[in-house]
Amino acid sequence: MQKAVLIVEDEALIRFVAVDVLEDDGYVAYEAGSVLEAVGILSSREIDVLFTDVDMPGGLTGVDLAKLVAGVYPEIGILVTSGRYHVGADILPAGARFLPKPYDLGLLSSLARELMPHRSSYRAGSSS
Repeated sequence: MQKAVLIVEDEALIRFVAVDVLEDDGYVAYEAGSVLEAVGILSSREIDVLFTDVDMPGGLTGVDLAKLVAGVYPEIGILVTSGRYHVGADILPAGARFLPKPYDLGLLSSLARELMPHRSSYRAGSSS
């Protein structure tokens, strides 16, 4: 089963570039333009890594999403990015990584690979 990454970014062009890079690396890439949209995808798809921007529309930030994912889906790797803020390990959930914008696409690929779970099936009731 292919590994899946959820890219949460409200700026479409940035999101499309991240999707292209991760799909070229062989991942299934799901995209969301808001935290609410991301939550819908998380509840209906098997996601291995969350890649989210901090600044998001709708009142919830990417950090809020990262904390939610860490609490509900602890097996998902988390990568947070921002061009405006530097988010330290003291703010991120344990094990999450920060990638400042503008980011190096090779580094994005490398960090996504590092954060991938090493188990082939991890959710109760998973059909993989």
